[in-house]
Amino acid sequence: MDKKVNFEFNKEYIRVIEEKIKKNDVNFIINSFREMHPADSADIIEHLSQDDRENLIKLNDFKLDPELFVELNENIQSEIIKLLSTASIIFILKNLESDDAIKILENIEEKSKNEILSSLPPKDRFALLESLSYPEDSAARIMQREFTAIPSNWSVGQTIDYLRENKDLPEQFSEIYIIDNEFKPLGTVSSSKVLRTPRESKMVEIMLESQVTIPVDMDREEVGRLFENYNLNSAAVIDKTKKLVGMITSDDVLTVLKEEAEEDTLRLAGVGDEEITDSVIKKTQRRFNWLLLNLFTAFLATWVISKFGATIEQMVALAFLMPIVASMGGNAGMQTLAVTIRGIATNDLTNSNFLKIVLKEFNIGVLNGVIFAIISALIVQLWFKDYILSIIISISMILNMIVAGLFGILIPVTLKKLKIDPAIASSVFVTTVTDVIGFLSFLGIGAYFFYG
Repeated sequence: MDKKVNFEFNKEYIRVIEEKIKKNDVNFIINSFREMHPADSADIIEHLSQDDRENLIKLNDFKLDPELFVELNENIQSEIIKLLSTASIIFILKNLESDDAIKILENIEEKSKNEILSSLPPKDRFALLESLSYPEDSAARIMQREFTAIPSNWSVGQTIDYLRENKDLPEQFSEIYIIDNEFKPLGTVSSSKVLRTPRESKMVEIMLESQVTIPVDMDREEVGRLFENYNLNSAAVIDKTKKLVGMITSDDVLTVLKEEAEEDTLRLAGVGDEEITDSVIKKTQRRFNWLLLNLFTAFLATWVISKFGATIEQMVALAFLMPIVASMGGNAGMQTLAVTIRGIATNDLTNSNFLKIVLKEFNIGVLNGVIFAIISALIVQLWFKDYILSIIISISMILNMIVAGLFGILIPVTLKKLKIDPAIASSVFVTTVTDVIGFLSFLGIGAYFFYG
């Protein structure tokens, strides 16, 4: 039966589920979830309070559907896992594809993980342990070991009979892998092509030769780029001996790209891998280090200002105007930074085009600097009727916009070369540079005009 898909649940429906939990009406909840898509059922559970979720899991006869569990937020998964018996977790793992099972195991404490793995059938245990032995961001962690592979000398008829009779194959698959005698992938044949080809034809004659294979230890971001570049629906994963060990599908890659994009966005803001469901203490801890660094850089900018106290006393208007230069530089720097981070993530920024990109950002800084210098000068002239102030803000605006563009690209690239994630640290350094240069240029030029 097809599951109903709902794109939004109203608060009233959530309250109904909460009331049914209080009344122990497990049949209503089971039947409701059975009619829905697992993602929608998961959405309901995520909107429940922690107490209601706990009461739901503890209801007699309520059995958590494995497909529903996969759709839950990772933090909610971790919360619920603590409430489930070992038998319930084993039931969930045994009824999921290996890539989904791995994601769940990653969130289980080591002691419980070993207990669960020891209770699984040897074949499943070995496969999961092998995947867990690879780095967390590797292809092995997102690949599924359930795939369809047949020898290159088989006919279409043999293949069709095998697909009909073998009960251990994945429930759904669009591509069949053709392998040689050493289990190395030679190519793929779409299941639709098998159905349209005469039974006596050889599979090797109708296969599409493999152009892209993914090493088991490849970084998952690189996997995402391969899928994007070659418009792949799926790809074979090979071990160090070039043997086929799994496959990665486009839906797995879509999840990876989404997670990486969210991660980079959060890191640019200095909040790391924060989840909306994290506790107040946990959120505070994640944000503390970067806020502390921001505080120190703010003191650095203030120290620069303190060196020009006499200049500010001479022309109080400078105190009103200097935040404008720093703010414009900061915004321009963050624009360049965002584009650079994206370029690094997508491999669009390379050694071959680096100088060209730097020159382009310099030109953008000059052009924006001139444009906003003219606008700022006109406003200052109309406001203060002082052409010297207009000249000061014009020159400092041009300088800071150029610096912002250059450091918006140089800082993340430098951090990348130092093996530091540019998405984490770049924003603090770019803001500091533009603030310091903004204040230094504005007040320095002001000091020159008043004391030079």
